[in-house]
Amino acid sequence: MIHLITEEYEDTVAMKMTGDITKKDYDIIIPVIEDKIKRFEKINLYCEVENVSSLNPGAIWEDLKFDAKHYKSFERVAVVGAKDWLEWLSKFAKPFTTASINYYDTSQKAKAMAWVVQGKEEYEPEH
Repeated sequence: MIHLITEEYEDTVAMKMTGDITKKDYDIIIPVIEDKIKRFEKINLYCEVENVSSLNPGAIWEDLKFDAKHYKSFERVAVVGAKDWLEWLSKFAKPFTTASINYYDTSQKAKAMAWVVQGKEEYEPEH
């Protein structure tokens, strides 16, 4: 399942992936992302990955098509999760995008959000 965490930041999509990820999940989230790309040209992506049990082949295909189409559409991507393979995946994805991609452990959610939204390492709430 993929669901939005917050819509607080106009040029950022913040989402969480859990359980089984299917093509249907991508059918829901991709229009949200593409709408923001149309509005801002380049956007940021914050993605928490927690207890993902499977990635359906249809979902993988949708992801690959989306990545190819939007090669230059992302400024910063933060991947947050506890598994070592997420760090590897973040490094693996770098050649397929012009975005800056950083991996963060689940204990660093605030730091990840601050970096993806503001390009800063410390979270500074706006007043």
